[in-house]
Order: sequence, then C-alpha cells, then structure tokens
Amino acid sequence: MLTSSDLLVHVAVSLRRVLVGLGFALAIGVPLGLAVGSLRVLEAATSPAFQFLRMISPLSWMPIAVMVFGIGDQPIYFLLAFAAVWPILLNTAAGVRQLDARWLQLARSLSATRWETLTRIVIPGVLGHVLTGVRVAIGILWIVLVPCEMLGVSAGLGYVILDTRDRLAYSELMAMVLLIGLLGFLLDAAARLLHRLVTRQA
Repeated sequence: MLTSSDLLVHVAVSLRRVLVGLGFALAIGVPLGLAVGSLRVLEAATSPAFQFLRMISPLSWMPIAVMVFGIGDQPIYFLLAFAAVWPILLNTAAGVRQLDARWLQLARSLSATRWETLTRIVIPGVLGHVLTGVRVAIGILWIVLVPCEMLGVSAGLGYVILDTRDRLAYSELMAMVLLIGLLGFLLDAAARLLHRLVTRQA
C-alpha cells in the first residue's frame, strides 16, 4: 500500500488543482454571469454560444489542451476551469434576473453609484445562487479531475489510479476509488455547509 505521506501528497496535489480550477471558474463565471443577467441584449447574443460550449464534454478538449499548454498542471487547470465555469455563470445570471426590482429602484432613488449598487445590492442578492453554482461545479470538477490527472503528470489521485492499474495492485486501486468517493462527499458537504451559513446570514 502507499505510505501515508505519499498518499497525503497526492491528495494535496489533487485538492490544489481543484481549488485553482474553481478559482479560475469563479473569476470568469461570476463577472460574466453578472453581465449576462443584467443586460438582456448580451444574454440574447451569448446564450446560444454558451449553451453550445456547455454541452461539449471538458474531456473532449484534452488533446487540444495538451497541444496548447503542454504536459503538466496548465492543461488540467484549463479543463477544470472549463468544466466548472458554466454552472457558476448560469446560476449567477439567474440570481441577477431574480433580484427584487424594488431594491434596484431604491438604489436609484438614493442616487447610488453603479459600484454601490453592485456591492450593496446585486452581489449580496446573488451570493446564494453563486454558491449553488459552486456546489454543482465542485461535483463536476471532482468527476473530471481523475481523467485529467492521467495527462502525463506524476502526482494526484488520477495518477495513482493509473499507477495501481499498471502494477496490478487491485486492492490499492479499490482503496483509491473509495478514497476519491469519500473526498468528493466531504467537498460537497463543505459546499452545502457554506451555502447554509451564507444564506442564513442573508
């Protein structure tokens, strides 16, 4: 069996990749979602393209990602961010569209600037939707992560799956499958807890 120190390294590498991919998805998806939800013209112009791209499996981009970014973490970050950006973007846009129009009218009547309206009304109002998108994105990320870590890297849970298969160490392979399921369950539980805490405070 893998030593505990080796296993912790592989788990830490995989979690770091998930966090980086999720960070990129948030940095892209939240601003785009705010813009798409606020501007009907932008929504009409981008919705077909977004729906088309969303339906392409992130794993389909693996050969292109390797050609563009080479071997290493960069193609994994790209694939994870591509997989996670759509639930975040769409949930953010839905949250903007569901904002109470009276709050926006109140902001205009008080001569609030666009920045004040964004930071005091829009972002707090859509935060629950963003976190719902994050929870969905984490589930997608965790599923996409393992095959992505078979792109010639030397660490991570996907790498361990390949390594145990090549060594015919089936007991270790089954242990890794169970560990991946357990870690995914804990990540989802953490996302659910964060959502409950934020929505309760709101």
